[in-house]
Amino acid sequence: MASYFRAVSAEWLKLSKSKLWPQIFLCAILVMLLGILNGEPDELAPWEYLISIMIILHAMLLLPIMTGIFSAMVCRYEHSGGGWKQLLVLPVSRGAVYFAKFSVVAMLLAVVQLLFMGAVLGAGLIHKVDAPIPWEMMLRSVLGGWVACLPLAALQLGVSTAWSSFAAPLALNVVFTIPNILVANSQTYAPYYPWTQPFLAMMPAGQADFGAFNLPFESIMMVIVGGFLLFFLGGFIYFQRKEV
Repeated sequence: MASYFRAVSAEWLKLSKSKLWPQIFLCAILVMLLGILNGEPDELAPWEYLISIMIILHAMLLLPIMTGIFSAMVCRYEHSGGGWKQLLVLPVSRGAVYFAKFSVVAMLLAVVQLLFMGAVLGAGLIHKVDAPIPWEMMLRSVLGGWVACLPLAALQLGVSTAWSSFAAPLALNVVFTIPNILVANSQTYAPYYPWTQPFLAMMPAGQADFGAFNLPFESIMMVIVGGFLLFFLGGFIYFQRKEV
């Protein structure tokens, strides 16, 4: 356990020197601008309207891409200058290293989701929405989106540890993110497509009645948990056997 916390601390130290934080805040600003500039919210359900509009950019595009960036960044230093050999000769297990990297990605995604919630509240404040804030719906959307990112994070982390190129996993992630708007219309394939799952999990109930949005939230979560176990265990087993 001590080696795990040391590995997490080391990962944070490496990322503190990167340019991730401006990107994270820029994403929140862009999403907030979308909520501000998209017109007056619906009078009957203004908060649900704002979230459903803002997640089109956030959950369908920015969140999957940021997940890939985070996963690639936590492996960037090890892929250069024999970093894996230097890291794995230290008195720390491979399991602790892998869990630490995934934990850091999950924590960064949590920050992104909290900033999204702040962006929604900011847009509502600017629109002078006087309706009570539906905290249960908002927290369910934010938390559901975070959980839905974990299978994608596990998949991207596995790819990033396997490929020495920093750009290749990012390019692959963008390629699979682009079809999201089309895949989301398919009730058959969308629940199983990791890049679409955050969008499905974050959409407030009743705001869309087509494609996979008709599926119960609990059913989507079951698929997400199954995908997470598959991708995480696959990446973990590969990393344990990885030659350096």
